[in-house]
Amino acid sequence: MSASDDQAQPPMSNMVNPLLTDMYQITMCYGYFTAGRHETPAAFDMFFRKSPFKGEYCIFAGLSQVVGFIESYKFEPDQIEFLKSKMKNVEEPFWDWLAQVNCKDITIHAFKEGSVVFPREPLIRIEGPIGVCQLLETTLLCIVNYASLVATNAARMRVAAGEDKTLLEMGLRRAQGPDGGVSASRYAHIGGFNSTSNVLAGKMFNIAVSGTHAHAFVQSFSSFDDLKTHLIRLPEGADRDSEQLKGIKMESKTDDKGVQTWWIDFVALVQKFRRALRYERTNNGELAAFIAYCQAFPTSFLALVDTYNTLESGVPNFLCCALALTAISCTPLGIRLDSGDLSALSKAARKMLRDTQSQHPWAPLEGLKIVASNDLSEDVLYELKEQQHEIDTFGIGTHLVTCQAQPALGCVYKLVETNGNPRIKLSQEMVKVSVPGKKLLFRFYGPSGHALADVMMSEQEVLEHGPPKKGERFILRHPLEASKRAVCVPARVEALLHCVWKGELKIKSEAIQAVRSHAHAEIRSLRQEHTRYKDPVPYKVSLSQGLYKMMHDLWEEEAPIKELNGSMEETWD
Repeated sequence: MSASDDQAQPPMSNMVNPLLTDMYQITMCYGYFTAGRHETPAAFDMFFRKSPFKGEYCIFAGLSQVVGFIESYKFEPDQIEFLKSKMKNVEEPFWDWLAQVNCKDITIHAFKEGSVVFPREPLIRIEGPIGVCQLLETTLLCIVNYASLVATNAARMRVAAGEDKTLLEMGLRRAQGPDGGVSASRYAHIGGFNSTSNVLAGKMFNIAVSGTHAHAFVQSFSSFDDLKTHLIRLPEGADRDSEQLKGIKMESKTDDKGVQTWWIDFVALVQKFRRALRYERTNNGELAAFIAYCQAFPTSFLALVDTYNTLESGVPNFLCCALALTAISCTPLGIRLDSGDLSALSKAARKMLRDTQSQHPWAPLEGLKIVASNDLSEDVLYELKEQQHEIDTFGIGTHLVTCQAQPALGCVYKLVETNGNPRIKLSQEMVKVSVPGKKLLFRFYGPSGHALADVMMSEQEVLEHGPPKKGERFILRHPLEASKRAVCVPARVEALLHCVWKGELKIKSEAIQAVRSHAHAEIRSLRQEHTRYKDPVPYKVSLSQGLYKMMHDLWEEEAPIKELNGSMEETWD
């Protein structure tokens, strides 16, 4: 969708500016300038070499922030003065040039944000004057690396938990600083989390915000004497003559506007059910805290039940309050487990809910939510699934926002073309050999609708011969291994790289909910063999015949020929 008249979303932080870069980008740019090459047309690819978390896919995120940064890119006078103080021998014409640098001559092609991406594929292609392209490198990597890592981590946790579970991101207190915390909330939502505990992120990105209480709230009460009042307001329509409320004191109040409301002795009602359930030895302070929370949130009561003893006090006290709320026509939400054997406790708690409902059929308790937290990770989610837990919602913090399983994605930014000539990066490590030239990408789908393979073609190849077509035979080449070839007749072909910036915004950044929906659809488009937890099968990322030949011809041309003279141990390496 064209959006040349629209503005890109501004960066989330004012720290995202031209000085958010490595010093060597500035010094390299000056090197280009003094060599008279700073305006040389160039193209760079941003890609990663290995999928994160021992998996075989990644979710691309951060594009809206990239475009926002590009749109606002300009060195301010005070930033120029700071650089001058650090580079005292630089000629003045360079500073004059740097002061007028912007991204009007930059073109960016990229995957749609939220797309599933794979190793070697250019997530973003940046074209323009080499000096400007070089200045952008570090900032773009900083934005995309963390965003894509968190989104992928969240997506993997969503797969592990199952689509029927609710996921709450609650990692702000453990995040790498305020910016890391806000970014994590955004990209965890894109990856599949339903809500966040981060209030600022909720406001900034229109994400649902969730939260109840911590252990401190429960600990702050010692007895019923700590309660400000024993009363709770009856909701409109509550049956004051119901069997459950018999014998409990009620009173009416009329406010200044003449509106009458009814109030009931909630403590007495809770105590009635406490006696009926024979839970009179539970912790009184905890029960008082639960009563206070019911008074504050009668229609959204969710109790943290492990402050003292989950099954001997926490869940019993919750059940007393839950019955009392149900008796006055309010529906409690459920309980939260934050320690212990979460699977066993969830099963035991579910049984207690079920048994209590069987004793009080008028109270639908069995289906109330069981929320679990406590240092959850992808590994733990799979373990809980194997144990057939009874948990409905997972609150995940540390392992999600810090990505403890893999703290960095490893995106790189490599030159692939200068002055219309493809360039290649060689290495003794085969995985670090780059695919040269400006490329376009296409995804092949099978009759079932699942993705089969991605193919890279040179831009010139597509211009001359056209893109791949559905129903037509296409040969796929492994980028590095000549013997690995395959033939595919796609049922559908999708172009993956889109021009999002060409001196101005070309495609409007999508709202976060649309990006989230796209990421969800992308994961579903993969066969289960690529997304499974154990021994996932690598997805096929291939080259066309033409690009394969161009790459390997250039490889031969650029690689030095070794001379054997017997003066040292000689191998092919």
